[in-house]
Amino acid sequence: MNNTRFATAIHLMTLLAKHPDEWLSSEWLAGSISIHPVVVRREVGILKTSGLIECRKGKEGGCRIGKRPADISLADIFDAVNDAEVLGKKNQNPNPRCEVGRKINGELAKLYQETNDLVRNFLKSKRLEDFSKEF
Repeated sequence: MNNTRFATAIHLMTLLAKHPDEWLSSEWLAGSISIHPVVVRREVGILKTSGLIECRKGKEGGCRIGKRPADISLADIFDAVNDAEVLGKKNQNPNPRCEVGRKINGELAKLYQETNDLVRNFLKSKRLEDFSKEF
């Protein structure tokens, strides 16, 4: 995941954990991260689908945390937004006549899966409640 999706999601989740009883607007959340509210709304949709937050529309709408922060691991957030390998993309068109090229993506797939598992298992032991106490 060579982008800011996890950083954005954990920022959003930390804000929501700090204000558990408030409905926070995407504009307010975006102001904290200094990004466009459309980006926040996209991530909010993903976090909502994952059951980590709840949302309501309208003048008094916004989103708030959907579970107790103690019940949310950082792996839950990682899983919600992870759409790529931690180490990046594999080679798109390696040469099949090359001794390395013909097997590289298969071997990288194993390595990437092991790395993702290590990251996920590490994050599984971290709770949003503990992380949010740092702020």
